[in-house]
Amino acid sequence: MTQQPQPADQPIASSAENPLLRSWKDFLKRLAQNKSAMFGGILIVLLLVISWVGPFLVPYGENEQEVVNKLAPPSADHWFGTDNFGRDVFSRLIHGMSITFYIGFMSVAIGGTVGTFFGIVSGYYGGKVDTVFMRIIDVFLAFPGIILALAIVAALGPGLNNVVYAVAIGAFPTFARIARGSTLTVKKLEYIDAVKALGANDLRIIFKHILPNIMSPIIVQTTLYIATAVLSAAGLSFLGLGTQPPDPEWGAMLNDGRNYMFNAPHLTYAPGLAIILVVLAFNIFGDGLRDALDPKLKK
Repeated sequence: MTQQPQPADQPIASSAENPLLRSWKDFLKRLAQNKSAMFGGILIVLLLVISWVGPFLVPYGENEQEVVNKLAPPSADHWFGTDNFGRDVFSRLIHGMSITFYIGFMSVAIGGTVGTFFGIVSGYYGGKVDTVFMRIIDVFLAFPGIILALAIVAALGPGLNNVVYAVAIGAFPTFARIARGSTLTVKKLEYIDAVKALGANDLRIIFKHILPNIMSPIIVQTTLYIATAVLSAAGLSFLGLGTQPPDPEWGAMLNDGRNYMFNAPHLTYAPGLAIILVVLAFNIFGDGLRDALDPKLKK
């Protein structure tokens, strides 16, 4: 019996969609449906672009002074007014934005990387390794983040890089706790036992199978902690232990303007609102990421 050929336009078999691609599509769809998260994400991208190109577009240098124009109110020439040295506040805010993002991203990158490594190793091996690592982390968690950062900067001395190290050390135990808890859950799954039975070594299991499966809470925590890092850095600079003058760090600008709050309130309003804007953007976006990556919300 002769088999009839299939029509040219009729597919022989439908290929299944890649699970990873389907997962990413589902994540992006959930994220796009969260309007507040999209607003926060767009705002973050806009602020990052401004921090990169803004210093080349502002009409004044960060330390350019107009001695005859001190404490001038906002105007067409100086959108946010001038400070007590005659420097344009708007230009200094734009220049200081790159410092703020540098501290936020670098401190979280360092603290998050080290903390995640500690947490994975502690959760994967367990036993004495887990006990020792967790007691070290408990020591760091015994101190409030800002107090720990103050102590570290006081020991290392003020400066931009020292602020990064201080905030990173404060981030380290939080990431370690999250990574450890997620690792304890993932390592009990059946496919981890199957990979071990096939002869995979610990490094391969950790970096290829455990780490990718615990990245969701790590990514969310990274986004949220950048906001905390920005606040901590601003607090240290406000107290005189962070970035030193004449660098236009927003916390230092707040400290400079507090003596002129009544006759030149723009000196505190401008950097204060800038800090609020950045922190709000990262917090809103982080909440949206958490909702989009939460497996309990998937249908």
